[in-house]
Amino acid sequence: MRYLVLLKAILKQEFILRRRYLFNTIAALSTMFMLFLFIFFGARALGGGAPGFGDTLDAIVVGFLVFTFAAFAYTEFALKMVREAQEGTLEQLYMSPVGFTWVSLFRIVSSFWFHLTFNIVFLILMMATTGRWLHLDVVSLLPLILLTLAGVYGIGFAIGGLALVFKRIESFVQIFQFAIVGLIAAPVDRFPVLRYLPLAEGNRLIRRVMAEELSIFELPATDLLFLLANSAVYFGLGFLAFKLLENVARDRGLLGHY
Repeated sequence: MRYLVLLKAILKQEFILRRRYLFNTIAALSTMFMLFLFIFFGARALGGGAPGFGDTLDAIVVGFLVFTFAAFAYTEFALKMVREAQEGTLEQLYMSPVGFTWVSLFRIVSSFWFHLTFNIVFLILMMATTGRWLHLDVVSLLPLILLTLAGVYGIGFAIGGLALVFKRIESFVQIFQFAIVGLIAAPVDRFPVLRYLPLAEGNRLIRRVMAEELSIFELPATDLLFLLANSAVYFGLGFLAFKLLENVARDRGLLGHY
């Protein structure tokens, strides 16, 4: 029962913060949208009418959608840790009767549903502006997105652990965004070894569903199992790194200080 109370409280907090700082939310959506327009129309101008270039444009739409999911997924947790430390409430969260681990997991659930809504609006805007109407199979896309982001949330946990120890990591978080772009753009079809990286295989499968109009039941079972195992490994390693860094911060007395 107390877990449900905690989840409800975190969802309510998320909603209140997004509503209270609505201008910041709209600004974030606008900034991401302008960046997408710059990339998409720049690519179309350079590609011209080359044969098969329409598939590349579809890949840009899908890739940018995955990028927005991934960027929010790995930065949200870490930046909240920094903010809690600055505001002096981090130590209070560690005194929660259900433990900080559950607080963290429920925060991930809460932020995911908000960003899912955010990205649905964003995707509609992208497709309406570019005229590239992609296949939207919710039954297929939702589990693929969840599996793909699980590994990214693991990275977010690891960065959150760094935030506990080093406090100011904003520069590192920004630099890591370039790595996210590289992971999404990885040519997995030509170099299968790249599928072992986070995001790469998930982005490929999401693109197949949205651009090739396949359902999750038409995708190879081996690919789905590989994505599950890949994300589970990265999530597990990231969570382990977080717990180790958490112990370091606790031993040094850093949890209650910024």
